[in-house]
Amino acid sequence: MFHFLSPFLLAVLFVLHVIYLHETGSGNPLGVSSDAEAVPFHRFYTLKDLVGIVIMARLLIFICLCFPDLFSDPVNFRPADPIKTPTHIQPEWYFLFAYAILRRVPNKLGGVIRLGLSVVILYVIPFFPKGFHRGIQFNPLAQVVFWLFIRNFVLLRFIGACPIEFPFDLIGAYRRVAYFMFYPIYPFICLF
Repeated sequence: MFHFLSPFLLAVLFVLHVIYLHETGSGNPLGVSSDAEAVPFHRFYTLKDLVGIVIMARLLIFICLCFPDLFSDPVNFRPADPIKTPTHIQPEWYFLFAYAILRRVPNKLGGVIRLGLSVVILYVIPFFPKGFHRGIQFNPLAQVVFWLFIRNFVLLRFIGACPIEFPFDLIGAYRRVAYFMFYPIYPFICLF
């Protein structure tokens, strides 16, 4: 039922967002009022968003109709063998970072807890304390730490797709520690 109702809930939230954005306007990283330089919402942003929606819809339709298996794993197309377990089972690409964290922990309960934390902790980022400025573009150290986190995230996704062998399991252990160390370090860096 949730999978059926969630698109409608998202549509309602989208409409509320557009109404709120239309009423109050958007801000800037400095937090300074820029009403004198405001552009009317309807003509400029409506057409701009409509062009983006049309381009993305065409791209999505092209991928769905011409290359439906573009993002699938080639292992999924092999016939199933009920006697033999596949050598390398992996989740979809968007959970590979969590899978790399899960398979590095020897304890099953600890692995499940870290797997859940690796996904749930992403919801904590909006509640990080803000610095004097609203964006990190004026804080070079915060930018470096953020881009190191993105690099670590991409490496974890790559390691999640690799087999459990010598260089990959050791790199996965270090990347897992670096993934969880970002969350206590980053809020303090943003305050300076």
